[in-house]
Amino acid sequence: MRKSLKTSITLATTGALVLGGAAFGVGAANASTPSVHTVSSSSSKIPAPVASVPEVLGGSTAVKLDSGFTDALTALKLTPGVSGNAKLENGSVSFPITAGSVTYWNPDGSYRPYVQGLLNHDDSGLTLKAGDTTVTLENFVVNPGSSKLYGDVLVNGKVAAANAYLFELWGGTLKPLQLEGDNAILTGTTVHISEDAAGLLNKTFGTDAVKRGLLVGTATITAKIK
Repeated sequence: MRKSLKTSITLATTGALVLGGAAFGVGAANASTPSVHTVSSSSSKIPAPVASVPEVLGGSTAVKLDSGFTDALTALKLTPGVSGNAKLENGSVSFPITAGSVTYWNPDGSYRPYVQGLLNHDDSGLTLKAGDTTVTLENFVVNPGSSKLYGDVLVNGKVAAANAYLFELWGGTLKPLQLEGDNAILTGTTVHISEDAAGLLNKTFGTDAVKRGLLVGTATITAKIK
């Protein structure tokens, strides 16, 4: 089992509130584009966060696969599947959250990115198979501050790339936070193929059909916060 990446982040204040009524958003730091924002504040001081989840205790990230993505896989004769603890059911693929930490600042303020942290998904992944070749994308790490998702890439079980930039996360359609019991639920962030992933998949499967920005699906994050 791969050792989890460190998920601790520096909090702006020691009195940061535990998430109880405020939202954090994956990809929401950039309303409709995946580029990274810098701090734009009239003061050099980092403002106090609205809320903090210093330790995500579990949950999952699920992606409802877009029909355009599944149609593209069919055209390329690629069969999707899962590895490890992931599940593929009813057109959605889900990956357990194994560790994480997220801090949220007021989106109406000037501090950017206003969502920072990491969500780890060790020992699970997505597989794409054609003939005797299986590509496995696994051990995902979601970085909401940069609106990027990283992971390891294996070809027929051998590591082809470690901690590669695989997916862009766009938060323009992110819906308001829902609180259900011990869980914070966010849905609406769209997941897109990165340029790096497109190049790797094209090279592996001998095609040029996979393009950067291809919509994979819409993500729902269910984070256990207490």
